[in-house]
Amino acid sequence: MSTATARHLLVDTEEKCNEIKAQIEAGADFADMAKQYSGCPSGRNGGDLGSFGRGMMVPEFDKVVFSAPLNVVQGPVQTQFGYHLLEVTSRSE
Repeated sequence: MSTATARHLLVDTEEKCNEIKAQIEAGADFADMAKQYSGCPSGRNGGDLGSFGRGMMVPEFDKVVFSAPLNVVQGPVQTQFGYHLLEVTSRSE
């Protein structure tokens, strides 16, 4: 079964998500930004979601996690929870 490890941050608006992504792309640390801005409990751990299998996350999230290049910030990804930035840190088939 395919598994991945990833980290993410969750905010309420696409605009805020894009602002944070720009800061990360300019050199801000993803974990620090997740701790500061994420509305998900994982934010206090720098957005770390640990390891999970295909189908364990919402479909929009799953699609990106199991197709995106490693260690590249993806998003905004909209789900029913809000707007996510996510970074896949490892993946195994």
